[in-house]
Amino acid sequence: MPPPVHIQANLEDALVQEALKTGVDLRQYSKQVELELQGVERASIRDCILPENIASLHNQITACDAILEQMLGSFQSDLSSISSEIRTLQEQSVAMNLRLRNRRLVRLQLGQLLEELVVPGAMISTILEAPVTEPEFLEQLQELNGKINSVKEQAFRETVACADVQHILEKLKIKAVTKIRDFVLQKIYSFRKPMTNYQIPQNTLLKYRFFYQFLLGNERTVAQELREQYVDTMSKIYLSYFKSYTSRLMKIQYEEVAEKDDLMGPLTPARFFSKPSLRSRNTVFTLGNRGGVIGAAELEAPVLVPHAAQRSDTRYPFESLFRSQHYALLDNSCREYLFLCDFFMVAGPSAQELFNAVMGKTLAMFLKHMDTYVSACYDGIAVFLCIHIVLRFRSIMAKRNVPAPSLPRRYWDTLLELLWPRFELILELHIQSIQGTDPQRLGCLDTRPHYITRRYAEFSSAIVSINQTFPNEKTNALLGQLQVEVENFVLRVAAEFSSRKEQLIFLINNYDMMLGVLMERAVEESKEVEGFQQLLSARTQEFIEELLSPPFGGMIAFVKEAEALLEKGQLERLRGEEARVTQLARGFSSTWKSSVEALSQDVMRSFSNFKNGTGIIQGALTQLIQYYHRFHKVLAQPPLRSLPARAELINIHHLMVELKKHKPNF
Repeated sequence: MPPPVHIQANLEDALVQEALKTGVDLRQYSKQVELELQGVERASIRDCILPENIASLHNQITACDAILEQMLGSFQSDLSSISSEIRTLQEQSVAMNLRLRNRRLVRLQLGQLLEELVVPGAMISTILEAPVTEPEFLEQLQELNGKINSVKEQAFRETVACADVQHILEKLKIKAVTKIRDFVLQKIYSFRKPMTNYQIPQNTLLKYRFFYQFLLGNERTVAQELREQYVDTMSKIYLSYFKSYTSRLMKIQYEEVAEKDDLMGPLTPARFFSKPSLRSRNTVFTLGNRGGVIGAAELEAPVLVPHAAQRSDTRYPFESLFRSQHYALLDNSCREYLFLCDFFMVAGPSAQELFNAVMGKTLAMFLKHMDTYVSACYDGIAVFLCIHIVLRFRSIMAKRNVPAPSLPRRYWDTLLELLWPRFELILELHIQSIQGTDPQRLGCLDTRPHYITRRYAEFSSAIVSINQTFPNEKTNALLGQLQVEVENFVLRVAAEFSSRKEQLIFLINNYDMMLGVLMERAVEESKEVEGFQQLLSARTQEFIEELLSPPFGGMIAFVKEAEALLEKGQLERLRGEEARVTQLARGFSSTWKSSVEALSQDVMRSFSNFKNGTGIIQGALTQLIQYYHRFHKVLAQPPLRSLPARAELINIHHLMVELKKHKPNF
């Protein structure tokens, strides 16, 4: 780094160079120089304080002050002049900025106005010559719409320049409206061609939904015309399609359907002695796999194709046709509702009104068809399944997040108003048929389950299982009434048997059969199951008593008589019964095995349900052990303790072991 300039200059001084050459100590030399300077300073001061020097110095200072004052005055004057000029320049700058800002605002608004009013040549050529399907046409149409709205706004403000472009914009609007009208009408008319998938032209119209918006804002009469044409066309298309589809669906229904005579009980004298037809039993009273129509998999399955079913000779019950018909209606209605809201820009009540105009005739046709069919339908299961299909379709509509119900709620309500009364009427007919059944006119009776009770069990279990997901108190009340009539019918038929034992066998067989069907095909906690469990238990207990009475009646009667006397404290009255007790003890010991064998065989012959018969045998043997145990306890009382007959008794534990070993010949 080069040394500073002043250091270099000092080194070149003659005195410094001489000092460096002589080798003088610089610090000592510095002190010497300092002392010399102080001496010079004191000499100068003494020289200045001389009187003549002081006067000269004063004169010089005064002259300098005068010159300085003159210079400062001139400088102050110059500064004042400069400050005034700065203020002037500042005022001029502010004024210029304000003018500039105002001119920019005017330029911006004027430029925007000119941009809104000026009609470029590209717009004119595109609107006049370009096809409506070209993206450029749609883009220029949006620009034209903006200019028309701007001119309307400026005309309201009485802008004079609007008059220069109004006639041009009006001509362009007329041309655009004409081309749009022709295009939309062409798409609407294309719906009418046979075998046309109307969803394709609908999707095309949705791509150009701005066309209708343009018409709605600039030519409402044309927009209304197109809307009416669309409504008229689609209304006829939907009516024709669904009318044809419904007609073809009904051709693949089962040929044999329930008739007015297919009731639980026979209504005509001729049917009292005829066997129930297999068709009626399987179709009218049994659910089978028909319940799958309301399952998640089949409920939203693809609609049935009638011509394919006819080729394969496949037939369906009415509820499957109903599901297919209304699933197609539901699907098309949801899609149509969304299209109407999107293209015609409607919502709320307006959208519902427009939808009703399109689908109203079709819905009316559906309701008329249902009214005609249901009024002659006697298949209660089919009607009840249709009710639950309606309830589930209403839930599906809610899950599809349609902004408003695509199918009016009153349509579903009207359907239910047709189906519910018919279902109630069919149940009333079943109830009346059972009420009017005379057991004496049923022909030869036996103790096996009656076909009427089996019909009831199948039908009731079907209705209960269907009703599980959408419980309905009205249904429960009707089933409760039907159950009461069936119970009364079973009692009336049982009364036709001469012996109480046969009556009990008939009652148990029927209660067990109905209970088994209900528990297998419906919920085990239903009221019907609970009621028949109580009836079966009571009649089974009574039958066991009746079953034990012939072989062991003497012992049972003695036990009950002795326990009654024991409770009253009058057991002394049995002291003279030694012969009776001895006979009872010996008789039991000698005959119990054969009696139990005969009892078992009798039970297994009497009851069609093996499990039920086995349970009754087990109950009878348990009851027999209890009676014999009580017989032991009675003979252990003081008045009878000393009787020799006690030696004839079988050890109760031994009896239990023997009974466990005992296996009836089933």
